[in-house]
Amino acid sequence: MTQLLENAVSTVSALPEAEQDAVASVILSELEAEHQWDQLFQSSQDVLGLMAREANEEFRAGDTAPLDLERDFPKN
Repeated sequence: MTQLLENAVSTVSALPEAEQDAVASVILSELEAEHQWDQLFQSSQDVLGLMAREANEEFRAGDTAPLDLERDFPKN
């Protein structure tokens, strides 16, 4: 266990049980969300590769334009 994690656990262990459970829920939720994101990213590699190839083809064909913040992200 890292020193930072040891410090965090020590700090949290001094809290009332309800707050300890709340912190634990947040940590576990974040870890699960990260795991789900990793799985989704891993399973989308074929699609991402296809999109990258299409973007490169459009660039080589001259069908792209430099990013223009005002044009591409207008303020409504």
